[in-house]
Amino acid sequence: MNYIVLDLEWNQGSQSPSVSGTPLPFEIIEIGAVKLNNDRVMIDEFSELIKPQIYKTMHYMTGKIIHLKMQELNLAKPFTDVMARFLEWCGKDPVFCTWGPLDLYELQRNMTYYGFKPLSDRPFAFYDVQKLFALEHEENHKRLALETAVDQIGIEKDIPFHRAFSDAYYTAKVFAEIKRDDTLRHYSYDVYSPPKNKEAEQVLFFGNYDKYISRTFASKEAMLQDRKVKNCDCYICNQKAQKIVKFFSPTGKYYLGLSKCDVHGFIKVKVRIRKSEDDRYFTVKTRKIITPAEAEEIIIRSKKFKNGKRLPAKKEGKK
Repeated sequence: MNYIVLDLEWNQGSQSPSVSGTPLPFEIIEIGAVKLNNDRVMIDEFSELIKPQIYKTMHYMTGKIIHLKMQELNLAKPFTDVMARFLEWCGKDPVFCTWGPLDLYELQRNMTYYGFKPLSDRPFAFYDVQKLFALEHEENHKRLALETAVDQIGIEKDIPFHRAFSDAYYTAKVFAEIKRDDTLRHYSYDVYSPPKNKEAEQVLFFGNYDKYISRTFASKEAMLQDRKVKNCDCYICNQKAQKIVKFFSPTGKYYLGLSKCDVHGFIKVKVRIRKSEDDRYFTVKTRKIITPAEAEEIIIRSKKFKNGKRLPAKKEGKK
């Protein structure tokens, strides 16, 4: 098994996607990657610029961060050529690793735009090294910038940051320093291709919490009324749990609920709302055993939002 530690640089238009109407809000202009063997030792590298096809001028913030000029990019190969070489270089069944959760999603969005199949037709596991570092080194699991993590570990900074290959290189260095087996059990899941039906839904267990990735629904309301989406029972013993706090939405991006199992105690339930590329809705829901003090914090937050947004009530006559 090989690990592919990946980093991307992308450009964008001066207008927001909602205004410009572009199907590709972020156009990849550089792919950098490091290949590690099963012992997490570097064995190969990949670095390619990509000739832009959509955005012909460099966004000022992109150019400021990565110090690339359009003249350099215009001499590069197009995405289709670079992507074909990259996929061949990755080999069969690699485990992808990234710093943060965005790169694989944007890679597949670009792949779809240029006629490639996504990396998978369903959610797949990868390592978010930023999350792994936070789990192993940060008491409050705070996510840090890559350079901050490199400094904290004491890794030698022998090449500049903020280019695709260099950031993949440093991410690989940090990944190699993740020592605990319990940390490495915390895979993340890419959901560019969510489950298409009930049979393909995924329930994943991580010891102290579980994760449920639902199928897609035509509307958010239909999704939020689904019995499995709303389920707050204990994921350890599968026994019915008492609902303490009804679902409420502190930010509008997710719903939070609280239940209590007679055996295992308080359970925090978080329902994240996601939208697929074909404008359907699905959820990534987690259930986690928490302390009484953490449960009290949720109760207090719920009271603050008692007049705020909650899950819609079930309509009369509907099952």
